[in-house]
Amino acid sequence: MIDFDGALLDACSADVRADLLLEAKLLAGVFAPAGDPGSLAKMAAQLSAGERDAEMDRAHARRLAAALKHLAKSA
Repeated sequence: MIDFDGALLDACSADVRADLLLEAKLLAGVFAPAGDPGSLAKMAAQLSAGERDAEMDRAHARRLAAALKHLAKSA
């Protein structure tokens, strides 16, 4: 089985990956303070489904969703 989210993060440079994980941790701290995997996965699903604001493009939303899923797996 291929982990597309892991592959997406691995394809990012180390700096971009670190920024994505930091952004994901900040979002999780605000919207899922308990850090439970279910809440993180739900946030990731919403981003992947296109629920984002005008300031975030599709590619960034998808990478951020992958970072949130990574946090959910690590929780």
